[in-house]
Amino acid sequence: MTRYAIDEGRSALTAAWATGAGDVALTVAQLPAGCAVQDGRAVAFTLSALAEALWRTYTHPASAADGMEENSEGWRRQHERDAFATVPDAIRKPHVPEHGLLIESLVAVTESAHRVGRALHAVADAALTEAVVRDVQAELIAIEQAELGDLSGRACQAVVLSREDVSPLQVGTADALLRENPFGDERLFTQVDPAAAAVAAAHWLQAAAEVAARVADADPVYVVAQADDIEALPHETPTVVLGLMSQGVSPREAVTALIRDALLVAEGLVPNAGGLVQAVEDALVQSEQFRGEEGLAEALLAAIRATPLDPMRPALDLLEDLLAGIRGCWLLYLEYDGIDEASFEGEEELEEALDDEIGLDDETELDDETELDDEREDEDGEVDPERFLDLVRAEADVHAERLV
Repeated sequence: MTRYAIDEGRSALTAAWATGAGDVALTVAQLPAGCAVQDGRAVAFTLSALAEALWRTYTHPASAADGMEENSEGWRRQHERDAFATVPDAIRKPHVPEHGLLIESLVAVTESAHRVGRALHAVADAALTEAVVRDVQAELIAIEQAELGDLSGRACQAVVLSREDVSPLQVGTADALLRENPFGDERLFTQVDPAAAAVAAAHWLQAAAEVAARVADADPVYVVAQADDIEALPHETPTVVLGLMSQGVSPREAVTALIRDALLVAEGLVPNAGGLVQAVEDALVQSEQFRGEEGLAEALLAAIRATPLDPMRPALDLLEDLLAGIRGCWLLYLEYDGIDEASFEGEEELEEALDDEIGLDDETELDDETELDDEREDEDGEVDPERFLDLVRAEADVHAERLV
């Protein structure tokens, strides 16, 4: 989210935010002559806290809560989001101490805005206050844009945040980018909300796993773990996601559940205490079976994690791991490569073989026309993955309903 700072050399209040490829900054306002250093810093500090409270309504939307009953988590989140309307007035006319008492709001967004107002009250400059209000209003608009799936302009900072829910528009954008290149590229990290991108990546990972599993005669759930024997890969998270989806869980449900748990861990909570206890018990039982292995118990216990994701950046971590999983499927496919292009005389025969490979019937057409490449190697001597990618695209098309 936006971070505010004082450029003391220019005596200016600045704002900066991430874009996924470097931060951008702007000058919000010049500080008035004679503004005390501590007063200027207080304005910047309280504005950063307000931005954090505002963007939390984006990362923790009411739609991701279990219910909306009075005093429930969803009910509280909705109150925070509804408080956007109170922010400008709270900054202009904050609660200030009267007779040694101060009214404080239980709504974090509203109270954060009052704190900004009190910091500005200490500076006592109307021009600075109005400049701050204009900048905060731009922040509110950016969040509203992000909620609608529009990450242009200031809303682009959403690409580095982890959200508990996803925009269908953003999932569609990520799906189109992965169709173009199932291995992914930097646009997934600079143009798309990472949770939405991870949902689309989970769908494409499942398609890649099915393709690799067929040629390797393996269980699709464990193909990335199997590929780890070929090249070191972050296989744990892709395996968890593939396991969930093999049980009928949608890509959206699998991804958002993992992100939600990781966000709880980041706040010092344990989302699955029972599972954690069971993991500890299993580790102790396993260590008992190998009593001669010195330090085994400690190693097994140290490997237990409350979440397989980095709790400080769970959506981005998940997206990176899922894309690595797709590469793992490609590596395994290379090991077993079930179709030899050189054995087919023409494109029509090869397309029929590709149809058979992914289980399409005679009436189904592949979206992308397969091109023959007799040499199957690029100028760098690496095997061309295009045939694998065509199979993955076709598999993803067959099960497109998973993204709905």
